[in-house]
Amino acid sequence: MQTLPTTKVTTSDATPARYRNQFLREVEAHVEDGEWVKMCMQCGVCAGSCPLGPQWEHTPQKIFMMIRAGKREEVLKSDAMWMCTSCYNCMSRCPRKLPITHIMHGIARHAHNLGFTPRAQPTRHFSVLFWKNCIKNGRLNELKLTIGLYFRDGLMAGIKQGWDMRNVALGLVLAKRLNPFEIFGGHGCKDHKGIAAMLKRAREIEGQRKGVVH
Repeated sequence: MQTLPTTKVTTSDATPARYRNQFLREVEAHVEDGEWVKMCMQCGVCAGSCPLGPQWEHTPQKIFMMIRAGKREEVLKSDAMWMCTSCYNCMSRCPRKLPITHIMHGIARHAHNLGFTPRAQPTRHFSVLFWKNCIKNGRLNELKLTIGLYFRDGLMAGIKQGWDMRNVALGLVLAKRLNPFEIFGGHGCKDHKGIAAMLKRAREIEGQRKGVVH
């Protein structure tokens, strides 16, 4: 008996072309795990599982529906994806096992890369500050990160916030978790060239995955 060849159906093949607008294609191409957006069945479990659910401008399933509806600017200018705290409740409870946390962070990064995110957005500010701090020496300089956060809104605001947190700072110093002298340099990894090479290779791999030539 002759057996017929089987054809593997991907998530891309499962969605009719008429439902895949230009913005959905953009998300699939440039957002981590973006190809899963079209698999959302709008059950709302992610929104109900999120500890910050009531504070969301748009819950995850609403963001996914907006992407499928082609509402590009509404999504990319939204504050919603920056609300994700990576608790993974949504991923663990999603009936279709969608990587919701990864997608939300991916959309936030895509919006940042395109310049849609307001510069005053606090989560964006912290993320950029944290990343630049880490990659400079391969390790986090807690003192410089704190100063960068406190003085974001100016000298007086930074002094006031520092004074308000003085007891916490003293406790960290006594516990040897904060060193005031790190303002002059701080600790770091020994192999700076190795850190730079690792990050460069990671960017190359990501570019290859997305079809971008570096």
